[in-house]
Amino acid sequence: MIRFLFRLLSLVALAIAVLAAAIDSIESVASSEVVMTSFGAAWADLSSSTLALVQTGVEHYIGAWIWQNGVAWVLGQPAFAVFLLLSLFLWMCGYRKPSLAGRFAA
Repeated sequence: MIRFLFRLLSLVALAIAVLAAAIDSIESVASSEVVMTSFGAAWADLSSSTLALVQTGVEHYIGAWIWQNGVAWVLGQPAFAVFLLLSLFLWMCGYRKPSLAGRFAA
C-alpha cells in the first residue's frame, strides 16, 4: 500500500514536471529566449501565503540558516528540475526489486 502511494505521488510529480517544462518551453518560444521559471517563483505565483507560512515554520522550528542556505537554493532552481528529482526520489522509494528466481518460479 505504501509503495503504491509512493508510485502515485511520483506520477503526480512527474506530471507537474512535464507541465512546468511545457509552460517554460512555450514561454521560451514566445519570447525568443530561454525562460526557466524557478521553483520559488512558481510557488509564489500559485500560493504566496503558503510559501510565507513554510518560511516562517522552517525559520522558527529548524533555523534561519537552513532557510537561507538550503531551502532558498532549492527555490532558485527550475521548477521542472525540482519536480523531476522529486519524482525520481518517490519512484525509488516505491520501487520493488524483482525476484531473483524469475517470473515463473514457484
